[in-house]
Amino acid sequence: MKSAAIDTAEPSKKTLSGEKPTPAGVRLQVLLDRAHFSPGEVDGRFGENAKKALRAYEEAQQLPSSDDVGPEVWGKLAADGRPVTMNYTIADKDVAGPFLKKLPAKMEDMKDIPKLSYASPREGLAEKFHMSEDLLSALNPGRNLDRAGESIVVIDTGAEQGSEKAAKVVVDKSRQTVKLFDKSNALIGFYPATIGSEEKPSPSGTLKVTEIDRNPIYRYNPTYHFKGVHSRKPFVIKPGPNNPVGSMWINLSADGYGIHGTPFPGKVSKSESHGCVRLTNWDAERVAERLSKGTPVEFVDEADRDRR
Repeated sequence: MKSAAIDTAEPSKKTLSGEKPTPAGVRLQVLLDRAHFSPGEVDGRFGENAKKALRAYEEAQQLPSSDDVGPEVWGKLAADGRPVTMNYTIADKDVAGPFLKKLPAKMEDMKDIPKLSYASPREGLAEKFHMSEDLLSALNPGRNLDRAGESIVVIDTGAEQGSEKAAKVVVDKSRQTVKLFDKSNALIGFYPATIGSEEKPSPSGTLKVTEIDRNPIYRYNPTYHFKGVHSRKPFVIKPGPNNPVGSMWINLSADGYGIHGTPFPGKVSKSESHGCVRLTNWDAERVAERLSKGTPVEFVDEADRDRR
């Protein structure tokens, strides 16, 4: 996939169709991401997370909700004007490590690892630019992603502007989404999420943010009785982006519940969680920047929406 094709791509049913990544899919996802309406991991596919982000952006712009990228919504997104891709020179710190040889599948096997770091420079670079590893490789055929000084093509998610603080958060359990609203109840941010499971559902009602912890230590309590975890004693897992709660923990006013990151950004909104609200690491970090202690977090489901 060529960067020039991405920067000039126009979305349509034809250019966004199919299972494979397309230049138009990449451009649409990046422009949504820049506008604080996250498609999750940018992979170039017009999948369900990208469609959720588009519908939320249309809602915020007071446009009719649709999975089609009409001229009005595209005009607002494309007004950004900047190229979607950019060149990046791999820095020493990108390849310095240490890197995990392999991320253990079981939590118990993580407790003695000194840092839950990335498994490779490619994984770290992909996450740095909100991309899937496959898209990073597709943009850089033949490039050495392990070598400092190598020039590669990445997507430009845009420098974070000074985003206003959110007055409240709405976590939609059935739609698997997180929305941020300002004091006037305008929608100012959207993020796809993994929210709860049958084993451990997410809470209901309104909670509050009580703590925001970057690079958290994960503490397992055996009273959680997570499926697949057999330890009868508490244990801790050291910080790192591949920690079970990723690089950010936003603690909520119900014991054991929070909004957090994940080691597996490609599975957000496509898997289950242990009751918490799971975002990509970069989305969890961006949400944390817009919250404060005491910010209300409202959990809703389909029945709640029907009553409104």
